[in-house]
Amino acid sequence: MAQRLHLPHRRTAGTARSEEPPHLGDRVYAVQRVGAVLVALFLLVFALLGFASGQEFLSTPGEPVLGMSSNGLLSTLSVVVALVLLAAAAHGPRTASSVMLVLGPLFLLSAGVHAIVIGTRLNWLAFSFSNVIFSVIVGLLLLLLGAYGRIGGHLPPDSPYAHPSADADYADELPGTAEEAAAEDAMREAEVAVVQHTASAAQYARVHAMAQLHTRAERRRVWMELEAADERRARQDGGSTDPAVPLPHPRGGRRLPWHRIGTGRL
Repeated sequence: MAQRLHLPHRRTAGTARSEEPPHLGDRVYAVQRVGAVLVALFLLVFALLGFASGQEFLSTPGEPVLGMSSNGLLSTLSVVVALVLLAAAAHGPRTASSVMLVLGPLFLLSAGVHAIVIGTRLNWLAFSFSNVIFSVIVGLLLLLLGAYGRIGGHLPPDSPYAHPSADADYADELPGTAEEAAAEDAMREAEVAVVQHTASAAQYARVHAMAQLHTRAERRRVWMELEAADERRARQDGGSTDPAVPLPHPRGGRRLPWHRIGTGRL
């Protein structure tokens, strides 16, 4: 009976992109990334104008800036938040979305707290009522931008969050170096050779060792370790690392350890 092979194939970023529907997530990612950048730029302008006004660092009355009140501490915090948003947008839209979902509630919390301490010595950020309104608007805007296309019962059809990537579970197991890619090629060749009964003793031993493992990264690691050990042994003995010694045909009905799928008899 013919034996069906179920060998893993190497997935690359290029093949993943080619299988992905065109423009999937472009709009969602653009909104999240551009939104984070625009909010960051406004905060930077507010902070720079505050620094230029010659404000004191901990002045509770503050100095008027863009219709709001500010001091040195508030301007410094605005710069920090702006840099965080810019760094998140540069890292990627998913990161920008997560950061905005965290900063949004913090802005709303700040608005609530400072609405209570306005006019007291605890008003360390020199908030006025206009600052409270501004914090509420920015907090809601960050929540809206961060959640756009990501949170909701009816996500847009082009939202990448509505179409989880098929490669998500394997992203960390893809080969990251040329040596790992070569090892996976050798692994596939050895598995084919074992099924076709043309494997060498070294190939059989490595495939048998990999059969005890479950993840792609672990199997690749074991293959590379055994390959390195065989090479060291060959250098010491002055022989070949992979003698071409065909294995005997297994008896009918015997299930080989690396056959994870299917019940075909050899």
